[in-house]
Amino acid sequence: MNNKIGVKILGTGSYVPEKVLTNFDLEKMVETSDEWITTRTGIRERRIISEGQTSSDLAYNASLKAIENAKISVNDIDLILVATVTPDMPLPATACFLQQKLQAFNSAAFDISAACTGFIYGVATAKAFIESGIYKTVLVVGVEALSRVTDWTDRNTCVLFGDGAGAMVFQASETDNDILSVYLGADGNHTALLDIPAGGTANPASHETVDKKMHAIKMAGKDVFKIAVTKMAESAEKAMKIAGKTDKDIELYIPHQANLRIIDAVAKKAGINKDKVYINVHKYGNMSAATTIVALDEARQEGRISKGGLVELVAFGGGLTWGGCILRIGL
Repeated sequence: MNNKIGVKILGTGSYVPEKVLTNFDLEKMVETSDEWITTRTGIRERRIISEGQTSSDLAYNASLKAIENAKISVNDIDLILVATVTPDMPLPATACFLQQKLQAFNSAAFDISAACTGFIYGVATAKAFIESGIYKTVLVVGVEALSRVTDWTDRNTCVLFGDGAGAMVFQASETDNDILSVYLGADGNHTALLDIPAGGTANPASHETVDKKMHAIKMAGKDVFKIAVTKMAESAEKAMKIAGKTDKDIELYIPHQANLRIIDAVAKKAGINKDKVYINVHKYGNMSAATTIVALDEARQEGRISKGGLVELVAFGGGLTWGGCILRIGL
């Protein structure tokens, strides 16, 4: 008798704010041009949250769509995981704000901070909790409001980031297993390459930290680029090996949408057919923890994933963190 618990994907959803910030808008804000941004990043526009809107608002809208797609009640959810580096507040967790908005009070709730790899870390966490038998139905959300932590005078970073949210519902299953593999990695030796220096215990908020714009994202772009390409390609290969799959088995690759040049370099290094790579970075820019799940939801709605098709997500972010997972999408 096989008592092993599998994990089934029940539904996905995504949401991006209505406000669009184009490259031409940025030309009026900082010394840059549409040609410069597009050539170096592939980004043409990004979405920006409205005044008064929060990360949990974005997460709420994406979660409602995922819950509807999953055909469950909010009362069925017994764990909410929110992957984000732009929480509503340092305390409490954005997952608790989301729980309140959903009225999903049968659940536990906490946040995951793994930057752009956050959603994949969330998938791994949901998998572990479900397979252990602790929780049955888990909502995982990747959400960011990076416009709130962007220095709009820094042309090297302000052109990159956008806001959005994606969500996925997982449930225990005796017959299905839709998470074929998860691979996670990190290297704390490179924390300074991509960070928000102030707001924590290292540099508590003060007039000085505000004046020096230490509450905004800082990034050593060239160094991050090199490591990102290597680690995302490695993650793609290791997740496939763990799953016992090859490139021929994967229907669609969804890399972290940070930069088109990174995506192209990863595909080349990992030997991935570019026709299998899903790209929406031109529309949304880098939404950190939200990128892979928003892209997956859009690809599903566009019919890019057949029923039961295998999808591989790979990502890389501050920490430094990286990871990959292979999912069967039976929706």
